[in-house]
Amino acid sequence: MKIAVIGASGQLGHDVVHAFEDSEDQVYALTHAEIELANLESVKRSLTALRPDVVVNTAAMHHVENCEQNPDRAYAVNATGSLNLAVVSRELEAVLMHVSTDYVFDGQKGSPYLESDPASPLNVYGRTKLEGERLVQETNPKHFVLRTAAIYGTHPCRAKGGQNFVDLMLRLARERGCVRVVDNEFTSPTPTVDLARQIVTLSRTGAYGLYHASAEGCCSWYEFAGEIFSVAGAEVKLETAAPGEFPMKVPRPACSVLENHELKKFNLNVFRPWQIGLHEYLQSKPAVPSPAQGK
Repeated sequence: MKIAVIGASGQLGHDVVHAFEDSEDQVYALTHAEIELANLESVKRSLTALRPDVVVNTAAMHHVENCEQNPDRAYAVNATGSLNLAVVSRELEAVLMHVSTDYVFDGQKGSPYLESDPASPLNVYGRTKLEGERLVQETNPKHFVLRTAAIYGTHPCRAKGGQNFVDLMLRLARERGCVRVVDNEFTSPTPTVDLARQIVTLSRTGAYGLYHASAEGCCSWYEFAGEIFSVAGAEVKLETAAPGEFPMKVPRPACSVLENHELKKFNLNVFRPWQIGLHEYLQSKPAVPSPAQGK
């Protein structure tokens, strides 16, 4: 198949490109230089020239604080941009695969969210992503909307300074004797290679719709850090951060864990437990010296 990957230079897009190439698809890797999502003519020009069978949208304005400060731009990229892709992909009779987020929920449920649970975002990022979901679903019937959470991968995420949470913890372990992390926020850490594999799997089906797509199981950020340090053999003291020690500039859901209910219903779930994905990711990383050794 001919696959157009939007946001191909990003953390997720990079692995999506490789996953489709590994499946022997013809892949067009599109970056911001080739396509401007907020501009309908740019989207038409880029996709009409390629005429892909599948369009995968991994691009988004996802820096939560920046979205709050620039709501119009966040809406233009996350909502209007999604609509533009949906309009053009429908005209081309192409499938649209659109990546969304757990931040469409407020984190108050107390148990993993199903696709059928009502969304209630707490911030501009979540609201604009939810609107993007709605516009995709209403515009192109041949759609997959995939909500995911806490992704990390080997390719840098430029919007977040080039470091994911795993790499940040490894750096802090090299630099400090003690690291403090919150233990009252929960998620499902999801490797981008696993999400990319899931996207390829879904693309081979006609089971269109809304899916939760994150690693199996969940943990607090404190537990995640603990597993990182344990597997990496880092000699660092891990402590629980005090309430309010790291005040949030923007409200975020405290527990937005997703259950891959629809994927499992159709026997399409390929996600592994979050610990396995982390162990595999860390195999490619160098050993972490103690702070004294690193000086």
